[in-house]
Amino acid sequence: MKSAVSHSRLKRIVKQRPAISQCKGWLVIAVFFLSLLSLPVVAGVTGATGNLSTGLLKDFDGSFHTLDEYTGKGQWTVVMIWASDCHACNVEAKQYVKFHQAHKDTDARILGISMDGMEKKQEAEKFIERHEVTFSNLIETPEKVEALYSSLTGQAFVGTPTFLIYSPTGELRAAQVGAVPTHIIESFIEKESGKESTKKKYKVER
Repeated sequence: MKSAVSHSRLKRIVKQRPAISQCKGWLVIAVFFLSLLSLPVVAGVTGATGNLSTGLLKDFDGSFHTLDEYTGKGQWTVVMIWASDCHACNVEAKQYVKFHQAHKDTDARILGISMDGMEKKQEAEKFIERHEVTFSNLIETPEKVEALYSSLTGQAFVGTPTFLIYSPTGELRAAQVGAVPTHIIESFIEKESGKESTKKKYKVER
């Protein structure tokens, strides 16, 4: 296995994999490999905000919400799509809780989306309790989450965990499958924030 893959090649690999709603053995191996790569920037897929208004998701009380209620609030929003029986989700949950706690009052926060659906709500709640999850979570069926992901990214859903990263203005900037280490997410945000600062400075100078 080669140690590096270009971002364009990575996207082709992701598109060719069949969609699944739960972690499988081969996915855990792929997760480790993909997590070593920098996050690919999503470009020319969803525009400024993506198709958010049509993607209704429930909270754990059964009320409906859209992603735009949580994004574009002046902070980076890292959307983590997970499932209670996903091995990688359970193994890596703590690091995302720590990331949220470290950044929520400054530059970034996490929003979770459980693919357990209301039928497995109790299992999802046990996941949240077991890992002492402090960030907000929504819940929907695998079919609805997969459809929303495809409408936002133009790619087939592969498996959990999967991440979407939104800029402080609500623009979808990256999509990645696998348990991405939080230091890579932090580096991505730092890099992209630098680009945004350069753009603003350029506009002012002009």
